[in-house]
Amino acid sequence: MTEQADAGKSRIAELEREGDVAADYLEGLLDIADLGGDIEMYVEADRAIVSVMGDDVADLVGPEGKVLEALQELSRLAITRETGERSRMMLDVAGFRAARKAELVTLGQDAVAEVQRTGSPVRLVPMTAFERKVVHDVVSQAGLVSSSEGVEPDRRIVVSPA
Repeated sequence: MTEQADAGKSRIAELEREGDVAADYLEGLLDIADLGGDIEMYVEADRAIVSVMGDDVADLVGPEGKVLEALQELSRLAITRETGERSRMMLDVAGFRAARKAELVTLGQDAVAEVQRTGSPVRLVPMTAFERKVVHDVVSQAGLVSSSEGVEPDRRIVVSPA
């Protein structure tokens, strides 16, 4: 086996460990809150993804995903405490991020179409880092240019012709 293949397997094992630590942490929180939920973990795009699904977990999303963001940060802290490494683990609860990602793909495609039609830059509404990453990827795949401007929490994407 090549060195690169070994490194790839090692990285996947690290990400799976991150997911396992986060899943254990979240399972403990669900138990404390007396909430049922199924926890699923997988690795995608060099990131551990943990998803919590169930009938009574939707409140863990909170308004505009604020509670979800807090749970993600707490889970990342648990991973850091356990592994000693900073984590980019992504948490989804009740499919909130998956649905939001689909909306953002559409938003990015609409911005691309507008720039292609007019030749003028398009400024989007402020977004979180996760949301901006999704839109940046859509714009890049379309062959256009995107950049972020502003400061959190008002950081936004500007889509421009290539």
